Amino acid sequence: MFTYTLRRLAIAVPTLIVISFIIFLILELSPGDPMAQVPLTVPQAERVKIAATLGLDRPFHIRYLLWLNQFFINEPLNFLQEQFGIVIGDPDRLRVRSWITKAPVTDLIVERMPQTLWVVGMAYVVGILIAVPLGVMSAYWKYSWFDQFATMFSLIGFSVPTFLTGTVFILIFAVWLGWFPDSYDTTLVVNDWASFKRQVAQMIMPVMVLGLFNAAQISRFMRASMLENLNQDYVRTARSKGMTERIVVLIHVLRNSLIPVVTIIALGIPQIFGGAIITEQIFRVNGLGALLVVGIDGADYPLVQTLTFIFAVLIVLFNLIADLVYGILDPRIRYD
Repeated sequence: MFTYTLRRLAIAVPTLIVISFIIFLILELSPGDPMAQVPLTVPQAERVKIAATLGLDRPFHIRYLLWLNQFFINEPLNFLQEQFGIVIGDPDRLRVRSWITKAPVTDLIVERMPQTLWVVGMAYVVGILIAVPLGVMSAYWKYSWFDQFATMFSLIGFSVPTFLTGTVFILIFAVWLGWFPDSYDTTLVVNDWASFKRQVAQMIMPVMVLGLFNAAQISRFMRASMLENLNQDYVRTARSKGMTERIVVLIHVLRNSLIPVVTIIALGIPQIFGGAIITEQIFRVNGLGALLVVGIDGADYPLVQTLTFIFAVLIVLFNLIADLVYGILDPRIRYD
């Protein structure tokens, strides 16, 4: 497995370089104009200087190579210097900076990351905790009233968009009942029990909106995989040996049924770091999704390029993790 992991990582490097080029090319061909943010009262000579400062006067391939150097070389060197005090070259080396805020893009991402992980990450965990038992029981008691209820829940949860669910949640639980705040306070600092309760209260609605949406998707895959394995020969063999139904279902069937579901779960994890753009806008969560919207609206190419490329890295990484988990869940799978 170690050799397989090294081989996959070696393949991932050129793959990510190609992906970064495609992202850069798409943004280059997009209709947005970074200079549109400059007031019209600025003289033309100054606009030319601003464009040169942003590097817009350089050819496409030169700007792409400069971005690669900033992201793959300057940013890691800056991280080593800040975290471990290792000084390599000029301490004021160029970093990838936002055209709007002029701040380093990685600093903006690190600043927004906690809000996204708290809300979207917790929602994904809640979704998995709901989906797996729901799919298992729905498959085991197929065509029962519980299965019908689970199917209806999945169809509604998957079909109804999150902006509608979020609006309904705000209307019922924030406006009518007044149980939870209608927006997320990003500036809240948790330092005592009272602030912790406020943090939990403001997380409940966005977490449940995203959690129910994720659970609706994963539960259907879980049910289908369980139904496929419940009819296999090894299940009848295990039952004929006198094993209890709990051991047969929760150990033998569930373990094999998780193999295809692992792919769905693993490939969904990068969405946590990408943020939930719509839900973050509804509940005013100042996370990575909101940051991406700001970058797209302002044609902030370095910010959008870096964010989308990080999402691509996470997808490739968790795809590899899913393949490695296959070997743990199914002893028949060998990579070496």
